[in-house]
Amino acid sequence: MNPKILLTTILSILLFVSCSALRRTAFDPRTHDEGVVISGVRWATRNVDMPGTFAESPESPGMLYQWNRRVGWSSINPMINSDDETTWDSIIPSGRRWTRSNDPCPPGWRVPTERELNSLLRLYGAGRGSRTNWNNTGVNGHVFGTYPNQIFLPNTRSRAGSTGGLQGSGGSYWSSTQSLSTTAKYLFFLRAGMSGIMGMSDSDRSYGRSVRCVAK
Repeated sequence: MNPKILLTTILSILLFVSCSALRRTAFDPRTHDEGVVISGVRWATRNVDMPGTFAESPESPGMLYQWNRRVGWSSINPMINSDDETTWDSIIPSGRRWTRSNDPCPPGWRVPTERELNSLLRLYGAGRGSRTNWNNTGVNGHVFGTYPNQIFLPNTRSRAGSTGGLQGSGGSYWSSTQSLSTTAKYLFFLRAGMSGIMGMSDSDRSYGRSVRCVAK
């Protein structure tokens, strides 16, 4: 075979393999999310599921996390975590912030700060984004932003800090910001149809709550 033709063939094969690998990496639905920019912050469009992955769709609840821990817990019964264990850890997590090593967000993303979650509340306040049967999925929650730059936060419930039992019927999402030595800030909203009450509050860090990432 002509050396030039052979070289061209080899380069074409290498280019095809490289592009195929790039497509598989870039568009893996569990790790890749373009996100949307709201008020200068790029938000992921899906909750965190297993550590380092996103849920399959915006209406999927994903997993629940204790503050400053990277172990996810099921958002439905039976109670099981991402390590296939069933013993709830009721010890209050320590730390002054959610550390990078414990961050459950996929690469390029992190747990939002209290200020970033508050930016959603300031622009899209109580009741304005309440949704029932979002996109005919049967899932209730809250929409923040205006189309096409908007995110849907589903009602996900939470897990009690002392027992790990499921409780509530609205949404609760952790920030990376501590409030006291045993508590941290989180965004909450009651289920759609309950007057749209929402805001920021303090929570015992051992509670299991949802995580919605922002870009680093």
